[in-house]
Amino acid sequence: MTIRVLVAEDQSAVRAGLVLILRSAPDIEVAGEASDGVEAVALARELRPDLVLMDVQMPRLDGVSATRQVVAEGLADVLVLTTFDLDEYVFGALRAGAAGFLLKNAEAAELLAAVRTVARGEGLIAPAVTRRLIAEFAAHPPMGAAAGTAGPGALATLTRREREVLSCLGEGLSNARIAVRLDMAEATVKTHVSRLLGKLELHNRVQAAVLAREWGI
Repeated sequence: MTIRVLVAEDQSAVRAGLVLILRSAPDIEVAGEASDGVEAVALARELRPDLVLMDVQMPRLDGVSATRQVVAEGLADVLVLTTFDLDEYVFGALRAGAAGFLLKNAEAAELLAAVRTVARGEGLIAPAVTRRLIAEFAAHPPMGAAAGTAGPGALATLTRREREVLSCLGEGLSNARIAVRLDMAEATVKTHVSRLLGKLELHNRVQAAVLAREWGI
């Protein structure tokens, strides 16, 4: 299946490089290009891509605000491009519902793998970024930022298996690795992930991972 990607990056040279890499993959199609957040949201509404590759620092409307609109309207998953410093933009993007985070200096193969990972619904990518992001966010969590309106009491709504899966998400494990760890089919893992996200009112696995760490699961 072809993955349709909208590239949102204000620096034309960087955007051109990203587009060139994406177009080198037979299973990825560049649906459109945006030079700022306003254009990114408009094109997401018009083109309905599978994924938006979103820079966080852009003119007119920053990537965090653009991500919030794209996710809230259910237009596409968002893969955020960030620096290794993980500034406040990244934490804002997490709260806004970004499905994944990737370093701007990632190799071409890493970029393609990240796009495919998010397109499969597995948002935990770029392990070095994710581990640091989860650790820093959990160490200084704004109240309710990870879980939206869900509080610790929402854990009581989870089954034993769902809690086990949530714990694995907190470790940054993929569906395949969770399946091996818990001795279940990968399709069953996907079902558990979907259900626990709904019960905890979360947008994606990244938020679930942060929540697991924040609550010590």
